[in-house]
Amino acid sequence: MTKIKLEYKKRNVFGKKVKNLRKEGLVPANIFGKKIKSESITVDLKEFKSAFEKAGETQIIDLSGKPVLISNVQLDPVEGTPIHVDFRKVDLTEKIKASVPVVADGESPAEKQGLGVVVLQLHEVEVEALPADLPEKIEIDQEVLTDVDQAIYVKDLKVSKGVEVLNDPEAIVIKVEPPQKEEEPEPVPEPTEGPESESQTEGEKPAESGEAKAENNLDQSA
Repeated sequence: MTKIKLEYKKRNVFGKKVKNLRKEGLVPANIFGKKIKSESITVDLKEFKSAFEKAGETQIIDLSGKPVLISNVQLDPVEGTPIHVDFRKVDLTEKIKASVPVVADGESPAEKQGLGVVVLQLHEVEVEALPADLPEKIEIDQEVLTDVDQAIYVKDLKVSKGVEVLNDPEAIVIKVEPPQKEEEPEPVPEPTEGPESESQTEGEKPAESGEAKAENNLDQSA
């Protein structure tokens, strides 16, 4: 395994002033872990992005001689650029817990034949292993999914020796769901036409015209 290296510098700038560091192409960060005091640092933005692309959150990074995992990356909501990072210092001789992504490879014959739709229900699982043994991802082969309602469970996942998956063994990771039937819209009943016109309801006396009203008034005043 190729060692991923990243250099850091100690940071003495905090609060709103860290904006100036970002303008200089630096990312404010912290190093934390068991039995160590949290340390405020900066890393070069371009170098960090390159390291993060290779390591993700499951591969060891040599951070100026310290073995660390990327624990949390805060991104700018507009530009998506890293604006703060937490590095977790690890002991290479002690097992740790971490979340590992699940990736589906291949194509399901059941889905290919239109028998059903493959649904990935667990996108990541929690594992425990020595830091150097943490898998980058766990792959599952969709080509074994040949029938509707067929599933791959946590207990079916294949991992390297020394890696333990901590999720419920009976939890479904991926499953072939039956195709959903499209519901036909209910027919809208057509309006029925009665003997009366729309403007006149049954038992209602027709309104008098202006001319008829005038004649009646003359008759009454006479």
